[in-house]
Amino acid sequence: MSKGRHNPTGAGAIIALLILAGAIGGGMLGQPSIGLLAGGGLGILIALLLYLRERGK
Repeated sequence: MSKGRHNPTGAGAIIALLILAGAIGGGMLGQPSIGLLAGGGLGILIALLLYLRERGK
């Protein structure tokens, strides 16, 4: 194996879980659409941070 290769971290599951959690949490507060958007935004933010961290390695 070459030393330059590494396995990148996938963030699709994180995005999906946060979207679901946001929709459920928002639904409990009476605003499922806002929860869905907040969960999606947070998931994308975490995915972006993971990408930037992996890019530097």
